Amino acid sequence: MDAFRARSRRLTGSRTRTQGSRVPRIALPLTAVVCSAALAGGCSGSGSGSGPADSPSQTSGTTRQAALASGDQLQADYQKVIKDVLPSVVQIQASSDLGSGIVYDDKGHIVTNAHVVGNEKQFKVTTSNSETELTATLVYAYPAQDLAVIKLDKVPERLRAARFADSPKVEVGQITLAMGSPLGLSSSVTEGIVSATGRTVSEVREGGGTGATIGNMVQTSAAINPGNSGGALVGLDGQVIGIPTLAAVDPGISGGAAPGIGFAIPSSMVTTVADQVIKNGRVTDSGRAALGITGRTVLGSSYRPDGVAVVDVDDGGAAQKAGIRSGDVITEFGGTGITSMTSLAEELAPHKPGDKVSVTYTRNGAEKTVEVTLGEI
Repeated sequence: MDAFRARSRRLTGSRTRTQGSRVPRIALPLTAVVCSAALAGGCSGSGSGSGPADSPSQTSGTTRQAALASGDQLQADYQKVIKDVLPSVVQIQASSDLGSGIVYDDKGHIVTNAHVVGNEKQFKVTTSNSETELTATLVYAYPAQDLAVIKLDKVPERLRAARFADSPKVEVGQITLAMGSPLGLSSSVTEGIVSATGRTVSEVREGGGTGATIGNMVQTSAAINPGNSGGALVGLDGQVIGIPTLAAVDPGISGGAAPGIGFAIPSSMVTTVADQVIKNGRVTDSGRAALGITGRTVLGSSYRPDGVAVVDVDDGGAAQKAGIRSGDVITEFGGTGITSMTSLAEELAPHKPGDKVSVTYTRNGAEKTVEVTLGEI
């Protein structure tokens, strides 16, 4: 199973000091070249009275000008997005932990990752257009989705809130810009594309992660480094499509990081959680499915993970209503084999409360399958 790690940065201070293959040419017969030019209406054949064809240098010049114009337009699009959105991306300092955040509204609410705020209640915030440190207070942290909302104690003038996209409309291949404070370098921007959607990813707890399993994440090739957590993943329309949260880690790679594979919590989930926190001071409707058990991974005869032992069931929860009880070992969920708590969480993540799912478990050596109506976290 691939491992993933939350990408916040633990620093000793408020700033960090940083220190192709060849494509073969294909030779075309002269007749093919002449024919092609004739079809374009400007080639003279032998003895033909037609007008002269454009010279190769003229054609090349026209193509080059078109390419330059296209490149200039793309560059202008990048710069406009950065100018519009970067003022809404802030740097967050929590004791010795450094991360990023996004201005959510004009009242001073800032959304970020739960692993950025950790167990802290007070923070220092720096905006992209000022070196003045602002103070902020935690409103609520929701580790189950690795999201948190903090609020500036004093709202500065001209505070600009970001615009959030409808993340189900995000498409693979869409150009993205990641904005944040990687390695303490505030107001940094990297670029890439949406390389996949609908990913389910589990954080590890080491290095400050929450251990959450998060569904429907946006995968991007934009560089995600420590300190990017909580920042903005933005499309060329200037809307936030996600909050960069994780970078893939491959134990087989020196240093662990797998370049070009990062994950962002989708914007629609961000707004769902943030709106509830701002209105109610907490998450009242997570929209996330729950089986309603406390479990632990069990090992098989080969000392490999081989299922989830039910340690306890929630009173009135989904598992209890379906007849699952303490001591049962869950081996399948929705027809997919379950070997560990992580694999069970990853299968649960895409589901919604009220979904009906088959669960297979063993009890006293006998196997049984029941239908469970999932509850809510």
